[in-house]
Amino acid sequence: MAERKPISSWLTDMDGVLIHEGIPIPGADAFIKRLRDSGLPFLVLTNNSIYTARDLHARLKRMGLDVPVENIWTSALATAQFLDDQRPGGTAYVIGEAGLTTALHDIGYVLTDHDPDYVVLGETRTYSFEALTKAIRLINAGARFICTNPDETGPSAEGPLPATGSVAALITKATGKDPYFAGKPNPLMMRTGLNAIGAHSETSAMIGDRMDTDVLAGLEAGMQTFLVLTGLTSVADIDRYPYGPSHVVESIADLVDLIDLPDQVDQGKQGKQAKPGKQAGQADPATQSDSR
Repeated sequence: MAERKPISSWLTDMDGVLIHEGIPIPGADAFIKRLRDSGLPFLVLTNNSIYTARDLHARLKRMGLDVPVENIWTSALATAQFLDDQRPGGTAYVIGEAGLTTALHDIGYVLTDHDPDYVVLGETRTYSFEALTKAIRLINAGARFICTNPDETGPSAEGPLPATGSVAALITKATGKDPYFAGKPNPLMMRTGLNAIGAHSETSAMIGDRMDTDVLAGLEAGMQTFLVLTGLTSVADIDRYPYGPSHVVESIADLVDLIDLPDQVDQGKQGKQAKPGKQAGQADPATQSDSR
């Protein structure tokens, strides 16, 4: 296998990697600070389409994680970018929250329930029977079906909640039409994110806690992948998949020293590898938690 080039840009999932149920994961603050000090391009990614990037910036800052708005990339933004490329100035019937509706307004879309080009399904805590019925009828009438992300469940303090993928399955059952998912693991979300920060996949790394979204998306986008064990996936889960991450580490804290600071780059530093014994299938067990 050809040796990978040094990592010069970083993409990381948010829930399960940087935070868990509103609490920063140890090492997350140091990781973000190191990224900002390095000047390297980076993005914090989330499949959650409820919040705008500005909302997420404020929420993270309250937790002690100062991530600039321009360094946050959501499935809602990826969906809007996709629709803008496909049909600029189109129309859509939307089921979702401010994160999705704002992203669509920002690209000049008109939100309507009258003969829309698309039905766009995002995440909300208030799915209504009336809205779902409207979506089904519009799709049956010819609207294209788009979904922000395929996550079937999401985390909450009380336990898993049905998420966008589950609601999409209901609509598919009623219409016979499968949606196009714009969020992870679609490599489209990674590539549009990389384009947004002027980065290239062969010198980028993706950090995540889920094999089926984060690792798969990074793999299919041609990036190095780091699986952390502070979220949904345990070491025992890795072999259930026909693919694996480039590296497995216990937490984001193990990756802080892999980020090259400017003086290190000037010295021609060739990058570092994950700690010995932390390769796929060899990391120590860690507590599992829900993540997106």
